[in-house]
Amino acid sequence: MRFWIKNYTRVCAGTRIGYDGNGSGAGQKDFLSGRTAFAGSDSALSTAQITQSRSVCSHRGHAVHLPVLGAPIAIAYNLPGAGKLVLDAPTLARIFDSRITKWNDPAIAKLNPGTKLPSTPVQALHRVDSSGTTDNFTSYLSAAAPGAWPYGHAKDWAAKGGLSAKGSSGLAEQVKKTVGAIGYVELTHAISRTIPMVSIATGAATPVAPSVLAASKAIADAKITGTGADLVLALDYTTKAPGAYPIVMVTYEIVCDKGNKPATWPATKAFLTYIADGQGQQDLTFQGYATLPAAIVNQVRGKISTLS
Repeated sequence: MRFWIKNYTRVCAGTRIGYDGNGSGAGQKDFLSGRTAFAGSDSALSTAQITQSRSVCSHRGHAVHLPVLGAPIAIAYNLPGAGKLVLDAPTLARIFDSRITKWNDPAIAKLNPGTKLPSTPVQALHRVDSSGTTDNFTSYLSAAAPGAWPYGHAKDWAAKGGLSAKGSSGLAEQVKKTVGAIGYVELTHAISRTIPMVSIATGAATPVAPSVLAASKAIADAKITGTGADLVLALDYTTKAPGAYPIVMVTYEIVCDKGNKPATWPATKAFLTYIADGQGQQDLTFQGYATLPAAIVNQVRGKISTLS
């Protein structure tokens, strides 16, 4: 958003855009209480929240989702001397449910033959704030390891135990300074802090490391499940496609299909159009994010023109 706002306001100097990256849950809450013109969220609103949105969308409107980018969720860790690590969904589920407590656990050792693993205690970190990253990470665990992860998925962390931190940046900082730590963060936060990242054994011939291109391969098979102007995507967290990284998320901009605030809608619509247009999408890879399939982005552009 900082990248988009900087580029947009450089050309449209008369527009001011204030944006607070305070987590998907807080962003949704602000929009549904009428405090903001639009919300960015890494998870979709619930059915109950869509119903609630009718109170802030006039003219019998309701909230809709516009997917604008994708991103891999990296599993970052701090285990000096261990080198590269490979984990799979069931093992990750047991780690984050505090059922694997030592780094030399047989389940981890089996996935990393030849790697000397220490008996260092595992310090599993999760988000303390309501987070779309949490929602997507637990969606992955729920889909790819249903027998090992009994909590389903949600923006708020449900498993017991572990340590917590606020925001992806806060969680990444905590992993970096805590020996034995492991946590889930957006790829950009791990890269910027040079934190090692787990490769995921998906069932493909070789484990897959998190990257923009690997995330794009997974997102390429996403299906639109929303109707009308609502473009919610269903992601395949169980993909075994070669080179496809399965722990991904899609960021949505949330607005009303009709009944947006008259004072801010012209600027909001113009900004959203820029985001979804070629200029807004072209440099996402360099920011650590994945562009969405062209067919989906084209639909987003078309839907924006129908909103009011």
